[in-house]
Amino acid sequence: MDHGASRSGEAPSAAAGHGRDGPAVLIIEDDEEARAALVRELQGRGYRVDQARDGREALDRWSARRPDVVLLDLGLPDVDGLDVVRRIRREAATPIVILSGRYEEREKVEALDRGADDYVTKPFGVDELNARLRVALRRAAGPAADRGGRLVNGTLELDPARHVVAVAGRPLDLTPREFEILRVLLTHAGRLVTKGRLLRAVWGEAYQAEDSYVYVHVSQLRRKLAAADPDGSLRDLLVTEPGVGYRVRSGNP
Repeated sequence: MDHGASRSGEAPSAAAGHGRDGPAVLIIEDDEEARAALVRELQGRGYRVDQARDGREALDRWSARRPDVVLLDLGLPDVDGLDVVRRIRREAATPIVILSGRYEEREKVEALDRGADDYVTKPFGVDELNARLRVALRRAAGPAADRGGRLVNGTLELDPARHVVAVAGRPLDLTPREFEILRVLLTHAGRLVTKGRLLRAVWGEAYQAEDSYVYVHVSQLRRKLAAADPDGSLRDLLVTEPGVGYRVRSGNP
């Protein structure tokens, strides 16, 4: 990969991608030049990019923003990259793609054993990296997804790899939190998802007592679904289990 130079000495707090619709990726890479090149290339392919230069900063950013996919270099200056994998896997199924040097075979295998989804060996091409990220995003949709990795329920379609939601073929504008709530619920269509599980998956462990966050965002999501579907087929898609959580009606609502 042809790395562009960046000499600022500081990793920006967040680097916005082109538009707001692409998948959110967190790049964890301590090499400033390599990180800058990754940011530039992935932004150019429509990803919304955040970045971190070490493990502690990475875990802070992951917990605060909950990206759709994590791109992780195991050779971090402050903590073992495997600890980052373990921490993320304790709380979520966020796809993790490892950036691996050829000399890191043992660490690469251990990272996969501990829950990483895939790895890309350095040096690598951007096309290969993009393909690996898209595969990881499709797999994250789980067994509820169709062959293209999309989650479909009646007229509603959510594509995790493209970070797009549509109703009857028309795009639906959701906030990142609303998108993630809908993705989690669709992934578990027909099954109860507790409020605590939604909080951990979407906001992180630090918010597990904030039930009101879930209530407000689910209410907003319901309103948007109803407004986008005039025939009313999605009005009752999200079912409340009082005091416990939510479920999505499986199949056509």
